[in-house]
Amino acid sequence: MPRAIWSGALSFGLVTVPVRLYSAVSTKTVRFNQLDERTGARIKRKWISALDGSDVDNDDLVRAYEMTSGSYVRITDDELRSLDPEASRLINIVQFVDLAEIDPLVYDNAYYLEPDELAAKAYKVLNTALESAGKVAIAKIVMRNKEYLAAVRPSNGVLVLSTMVFHDEVNEPASIDGLDRLDGIEVAEAEVAMAEQLIESLTAEFDPTSYSDGYRERVLELIQRKADGEDIIISEEAPVAASSDVVDLMAALEASVAAAKQARGRHPAAGTEGAESADAASAKAG
Repeated sequence: MPRAIWSGALSFGLVTVPVRLYSAVSTKTVRFNQLDERTGARIKRKWISALDGSDVDNDDLVRAYEMTSGSYVRITDDELRSLDPEASRLINIVQFVDLAEIDPLVYDNAYYLEPDELAAKAYKVLNTALESAGKVAIAKIVMRNKEYLAAVRPSNGVLVLSTMVFHDEVNEPASIDGLDRLDGIEVAEAEVAMAEQLIESLTAEFDPTSYSDGYRERVLELIQRKADGEDIIISEEAPVAASSDVVDLMAALEASVAAAKQARGRHPAAGTEGAESADAASAKAG
C-alpha cells in the first residue's frame, strides 16, 4: 500500500479541496553494492582532505560555494533555513492554460492527488471541468522546504500533479552546436510524402504494457544465474565498423515503407490509398 508523501489542500478561487499526494511513478533499477574483493566485506565512504590526505570528520564539514577557482563563500545551515519558503499546506492554483501550451520538456515528477472523503465531490467537479475544457491548472506547492511550480491535470478520471522545471533550467537547442546543420537544408515534397507513408505504416495504438526494460531484465537474469552457481562465459563481440556509405534517402524510405507493410501482413503493392500515395511520391522523385 503506497504511503502519502504530502497532505494539504488544493485551492482555486474560494474553493479548497483537501488532498494527499502519492508518487505516480516508481522507478525500477538494479542497485549494486561495492565490496572489498579481498574479503568480500562492504566498503565505507570516507571524507579525505585534498590538502594533506587526512581523514575529515562529519562534524568538521562545512558548506561552501565556489566563486572562482579556489575561492569559496561559506554558507551555514541557519542562513539557508532563513531563506526557506514559508511552510504551506496549499496547492495554490494561479492560472489555467491549454494542455498544448505546455512543452513536455518541463515536466518532472508526477504524483496522484487523492481527495479527502468529504471533498470527493469538489474534486470530481474540478477534474471533470478541466477535462471538458482541455485545460491544465498551473500551481505552486511547497514540499520538503522547497517551492515547486506544478501542473495539475486530469488523467484517467483522477487528478495528477506534475512538478515542473523552471524555464531557465531547460537547455535551448541553440546551445547544441550540431543542430545548426539543419539551417539551409531543403527537403523535397516527395521525400516528405514518403516519410509520411512510413509514419502511417508504423502507426498503432500505444500500449505501454508491450514495452519493458530489457536491460534490467537481462541483469536480473544474470544475477540469478550466478547465484545458482552457473559459470558465465562472455563471448567477445566484433567491433561495429562505421559506414561511410552515402544513403539514398528516397530509396531507404521506400524500402522502409515496404518492410513495415510486410511486417503487418500486407503486400507492399496492395491497392490501398497509402500505396497509391507512395507510388505517387516515387513518381515525383523520379
